[in-house]
Amino acid sequence: MDFIWTLLFMAFIGALIGGFTNHLAIKMLFRPHEAKYIGKWRLPFTPGLIPKRRDELAVQLGKTVTNYLLTPDMFRNKLLTPENEKKATAFLQNKIEEQVLHSDKTLNDWLQLAGVSNLAQNVENKMEAIIDTQLMNVRAKLTTGTIEEVVPKIWQEQVKEKIPTVTSYILNRAEQYIDSPEGKVMFQKMINDFLESKGTFGGVLGMFFGDSNSLVEKVQKEALKFINAPGTFNLLHSLIDKEFTKLQKRPTAELLSDFNWEGLFTSVKAYAKKELALESRLDKTIQDYWPQGSEWTSENLTPKLIDFGFNQAEKQLELSLKKLKLDEIVKEQVDTFPVSVLEDLVLGISRREFKMITVLGALLGGIIGIVQGLIVFFTNLS
Repeated sequence: MDFIWTLLFMAFIGALIGGFTNHLAIKMLFRPHEAKYIGKWRLPFTPGLIPKRRDELAVQLGKTVTNYLLTPDMFRNKLLTPENEKKATAFLQNKIEEQVLHSDKTLNDWLQLAGVSNLAQNVENKMEAIIDTQLMNVRAKLTTGTIEEVVPKIWQEQVKEKIPTVTSYILNRAEQYIDSPEGKVMFQKMINDFLESKGTFGGVLGMFFGDSNSLVEKVQKEALKFINAPGTFNLLHSLIDKEFTKLQKRPTAELLSDFNWEGLFTSVKAYAKKELALESRLDKTIQDYWPQGSEWTSENLTPKLIDFGFNQAEKQLELSLKKLKLDEIVKEQVDTFPVSVLEDLVLGISRREFKMITVLGALLGGIIGIVQGLIVFFTNLS
């Protein structure tokens, strides 16, 4: 019976020693957090293993993260996938439609967001200044030199080519007028006025020629003969041609001296401002001007933007990760952690395993105590 109690006592002592030593070893991984000194002499095993090797741990964690966790292939396989590309396209298209294409904001609102104010007034002022400058240039050009110098040569040639047509038109209209009742009345009035102006002599002439109607008819016939005579066409053509040549030599300023330039400038600017109507145009939304914007952007813009972005991200992924220097970031972050945080981090993951190690130490210590008790018992028997 004494042997059993001795054996159990030794098993208890062994288990206590084994469990305590393992528990102490686990605690010494983290504790103490700082080195302990007696005077200038630092106590051995202080600080604990992890606080002592903290810098090395931070470096190794950084290398582990960059070499095995946050690698270019991981980002490529997890982020740059066709499915994510479709989601990104749908998201971007939805935001474009919601925030831009179907927005209630007018063009004026967008301009104000961009920091542009009084655009309509500024554009109108600029337009008026440009119109003034251009009209002044036109005025200066038109009023400097002769018609021959100002008017384009091709226009002058075209006018000369039209002189025969104009001559024929004038003679034709003259013939129609002379042969018309209005022409007959005109000739009759002219003859009567002529005879009356000659007094008695006119009366004698009237008696000599007889009825005025017959005299008018004779004058009409002679006038028509004159109109249709070839020489009349040549004479009129020559006169028009000479007058046109004289006109070409005249200064344009002389012909345009009474022209209302200021009225023209005012009318042109008012017409341009009315047609531009920039203020009212800017008070409309993008959808008013571009109702097919959603369809066009969904087919031609958004997919290309996302495709370009994903392609560039894939090309620049490895270089970008190198520039980020994730290993240094991890090291810096770990260096800023209090040792207690590292302890909680490790224990939070492996607390159960550490308890099992303590239990295993106690179990092994108990078994060793039993074995020692048996060895002592059998040694005493011999």
